[in-house]
Amino acid sequence: MLAREARRPALPADACTARRRALIGAAASAFAASVPLAWLWGFTVDDALISARVASRIAQGLGHRYDRGGPVVDAVTPLGFAYLLAPFARRGALAAFYFAKWFGASLSVATAAWLGARTAKEAGGASRLSILVPVALCAPLAAWCGAGMETGIVVALSTLSLGASRIAPLAAGLAAAWRPELVPWSIALTVGRVLAASNEPGADGPRGRVDVRALTLAVTLGTLPAAVVAAVRVAAFGRPVPLAFFAKPSDFAHGVFYAVASVLWTGAPMLVAAPWAIRRLDGQSRAILAAAAVHLGALVLAGGDWMAFFRLFVPVLPGLFLVGARLIAVARPWASATRVLAASAVSATLLFTKGESARRVLGDRLALIRTATPALRAARQVAALDIGWVGVATDADIVDLAGITDPSIAMLRGGHTSKRVPEGLLRHRHVDHLVLLADGPVDGGALADAPWARAVEARVAREAAELGFVLRATLEFSGEGLRYVVLTSKDEP
Repeated sequence: MLAREARRPALPADACTARRRALIGAAASAFAASVPLAWLWGFTVDDALISARVASRIAQGLGHRYDRGGPVVDAVTPLGFAYLLAPFARRGALAAFYFAKWFGASLSVATAAWLGARTAKEAGGASRLSILVPVALCAPLAAWCGAGMETGIVVALSTLSLGASRIAPLAAGLAAAWRPELVPWSIALTVGRVLAASNEPGADGPRGRVDVRALTLAVTLGTLPAAVVAAVRVAAFGRPVPLAFFAKPSDFAHGVFYAVASVLWTGAPMLVAAPWAIRRLDGQSRAILAAAAVHLGALVLAGGDWMAFFRLFVPVLPGLFLVGARLIAVARPWASATRVLAASAVSATLLFTKGESARRVLGDRLALIRTATPALRAARQVAALDIGWVGVATDADIVDLAGITDPSIAMLRGGHTSKRVPEGLLRHRHVDHLVLLADGPVDGGALADAPWARAVEARVAREAAELGFVLRATLEFSGEGLRYVVLTSKDEP
């Protein structure tokens, strides 16, 4: 054993130093990413439970459907995510949901370590590690990677797309396949990095001459996965875009607001707000910034998102942190310190003003599920808007008033909380239970005039009153005066 160790060649001093720096960077980055993940572990959204229930149907051998007796439906935007969760859904939707949380969180820590190791090996010294302060305070990245949705996987792919490997363009393409709004980003990143490589010292061929084969391959890898997913959607569901595109329409004005708020509140954009220093960056870093700018434009056109913590902007945050660290090596120390402090202050403000309520979401949902389960035990057909937690509380078929799992409602006019559902919906769909959100106490004798929180709920409540629905249960939770109510048809016991 000692002889073998003696024969093993010693690493050069520079290699030992680089390895040590990489290990320190990886450990520090993993720790920084873990801090906000732990703080916001209780954050989630109803959509995560929708994916989990679809996964449970797949595990039961019923296919990609939300209701046991319902049609096959495109209820999950990242096509294939429910199949990934299905092996862990044999014990129900909650089991699949918890696997998704742990898997996404683990991936985010692993990719943070990879990014930290890469950053530490580059020139710039220990000062680059100051970038980990805003990372440790970044609520959007932590909240969404641990929310039980696909974001942790998409972030891992978008981070790998920043690497020097030949599969980096494919990682960008796979991220765009699961999140369609990332397609312009993927194209911009892959094209930009090939163009930047053609101008690097030591590039094959004359400097500035683009390698057409490399460009074609990069664009193909960056776009083909999304094209394949669109084709599968056409074959399986009859349309190339996710059902959520129709169920949750938005507009240009909201898209502008969303993009501006993403820049102002996620912290990382402030790390790259250095117009003079950016000119001293390498072409690869500028390509990453250009792709992030393209993504902002795509979010404007897509109309943004209604969920908290800027979910759709999160996949480009690792690239901004990487470039922010590189700027520290080329910018003046006082300017870098100012940017790090500004990013940290903004991130801390968002984390500590919104974090306390965000980290209670899962506990509130689990409490609702426990109290609603007895009230929905006899249900056969339930109508609700927030179908995620309702779908865990009951195995009954559900009429989705937002249309996320129901194509006929998704195509109706209105937003996802204000669908213009037709008169007679409850009667036509044989609904026997309603779960509605109210912004105050509900008088069972005056359902039509109750303070319903959203427009579609007020609409169906008027029909429920005409049909003689009665108040079955009130489900309180920590929603500042909000409460869910369960209404049942007069024929139910």
